[in-house]
Amino acid sequence: HVQLVESGGGVEHLGGSLRLTCEATPNSFRPYCMAWFRQAPGKEREGVAVADEDGAIVYADGVKGRFTISRDNAKNTLWLQMNNLKPEDTGIYYCAARSRGYCYDVWDRGSIYDYWGQGTQVTVS
Repeated sequence: HVQLVESGGGVEHLGGSLRLTCEATPNSFRPYCMAWFRQAPGKEREGVAVADEDGAIVYADGVKGRFTISRDNAKNTLWLQMNNLKPEDTGIYYCAARSRGYCYDVWDRGSIYDYWGQGTQVTVS
């Protein structure tokens, strides 16, 4: 069955960097859209960034210029490089995958994704 496993979270100071990784298995699973979401304490889950299989990428306004999403389709791996971290970046970060279908203008709707990882905690102080 499909699994998404995130890693790379941790504690960083203001202005620091972290790199999150999401590995999707089995290798035969080929999601068209893969995205990062996050949920801060007491807040709703929000989309951070998405990358589709064709290379289209969208970022949430609050992370543009600081975060970079990338994926390796052959390895079924998604990354999120987070630089210049701010306290408001604190939260649990989730990887999400949509098997098929357009996602570009609805990418930040959690309901369109078929699979979710268990999440990794990011804390910025």
